[in-house]
Amino acid sequence: MASYRLGIKRSAAKELEELPTKDRRRITRKIQQLGDEPRPPGCEKLSGHERYRLRQGDYRILYEVDDTDRLVTVVKIGHRSDVYR
Repeated sequence: MASYRLGIKRSAAKELEELPTKDRRRITRKIQQLGDEPRPPGCEKLSGHERYRLRQGDYRILYEVDDTDRLVTVVKIGHRSDVYR
């Protein structure tokens, strides 16, 4: 299976930079793994959007998958209590 390219919105990159170092490393690892498997076990499709959610501790990674261009775009990263707002 060919790998997907990874993209991250500027706002999501800023959210990632504001996280504690320990959590930032874990989330970065999860994002890199999306290039090999854009729909890993444990991901969940969000209703009402063409987006997926991936859990990492108390944080959530929201992303979109474009299969025709083989591109995964991280849209939002945040704490589980307010990431869906």
